[in-house]
Amino acid sequence: MPFLNCGGKPLDLSSPQVMGILNITPDSFSDGGVFFAREAALRRARQMYEAGAAIIDVGGESTRPGARPVSAQEELDRVIPIIEALHAELPVILSVDTSKAEVMREAVRAGAGMINDVYALRRDGALDAARECDVPVCLMHMQGEPRTMQQEPRYGDVVQEVLQFLRQRIETCRQAGIAREKLLIDPGFGFGKRLQHNLQLMKRLPELAALGCPVLVGVSRKSMLGSLLGGRPVEGRLHASVAAATLAVWLGAAIVRVHDVGATVDAVKVAAAVKQID
Repeated sequence: MPFLNCGGKPLDLSSPQVMGILNITPDSFSDGGVFFAREAALRRARQMYEAGAAIIDVGGESTRPGARPVSAQEELDRVIPIIEALHAELPVILSVDTSKAEVMREAVRAGAGMINDVYALRRDGALDAARECDVPVCLMHMQGEPRTMQQEPRYGDVVQEVLQFLRQRIETCRQAGIAREKLLIDPGFGFGKRLQHNLQLMKRLPELAALGCPVLVGVSRKSMLGSLLGGRPVEGRLHASVAAATLAVWLGAAIVRVHDVGATVDAVKVAAAVKQID
């Protein structure tokens, strides 16, 4: 599947692509509040596009551990004006990071060409909305839900359990009328996982890629990297984030979702060039 049709815009997956994170939230773990104002958000999106982002993922509800839920209207008020403005200005593919059916529909109407759902279309109406929107959807694994997911995550074999969950969601989507060719998968690093779970998922990423759907990996600035660096705060995790994204691409990720687009684009190009050599 070299190209993915994202609302009329082609996404070339013959080489790995970088998705830039645009949080329109006051409480996201890394950049909460920084791009909450409209002009700051638009400026940040332009910077990420110029730095090489193939996709910009716009989210209006934080999914960090302990985050409070927001209403559909509040989420719409945050993301729709930004998606409309970016759709009118930039040729970049826009993704909406949401689990709400109403937000999916309105975001695609506004110009989003992809849906990125941490609940993997398990919330009320999401399957129907995704089918009607007819754009690619990323299904993510999460044990529990954001407010409580990091309290006591437990697995027998984390990779097998994530694989089983994703297989089931792919089949559920297929039965609901969503073509397999429109699905991406995300193992959900940090979403109901301890450090060792995250490391196992990274090492065995080829097993996830073997499911046949493009794999999206998001590890940028996450606490797993802070733990590996001896408790390093968010602002000190750039190099580790780039290293993790590069490793993910080497192990089969088709898309890496990141805050630091420019540095990641450069690193991914090197890894992809070496990997493609016969």
